[in-house]
Amino acid sequence: MVYFWIKGRVVCREEMKRPIQIEMQTIEVMVRIYCRYHHGKDLCEECGTILTYCFARIEKCVFGHEKPACNSCNVHCYSPKMREKVKSIMRFSGPKMIYKHPYLAIVHLVKEKRKKMLSLADF
Repeated sequence: MVYFWIKGRVVCREEMKRPIQIEMQTIEVMVRIYCRYHHGKDLCEECGTILTYCFARIEKCVFGHEKPACNSCNVHCYSPKMREKVKSIMRFSGPKMIYKHPYLAIVHLVKEKRKKMLSLADF
């Protein structure tokens, strides 16, 4: 097992991967909800392409295991066109997440609010 010293505590490699895995699972659920309602499929080719793009971006995030929610991030790694597509998917799927996947929805909201609270504390 490999361990790292990060911000005054010991973190194992598996623990570092967990936030990224949750982020990937959240975006996958959101894309599938969107596709089911708009295209009548679990995952069509267009939505599959969007999902693959999102996974690639999440894996290459410069923040690693401390990755904030994308909409509260200072670094925008999505292209403008894809960012608009993902925003529309999240706007549509976000409210439905509370009923379909409450755990992922709550984790996403807490992560988003925590980032905003930490940025306010810097003043």
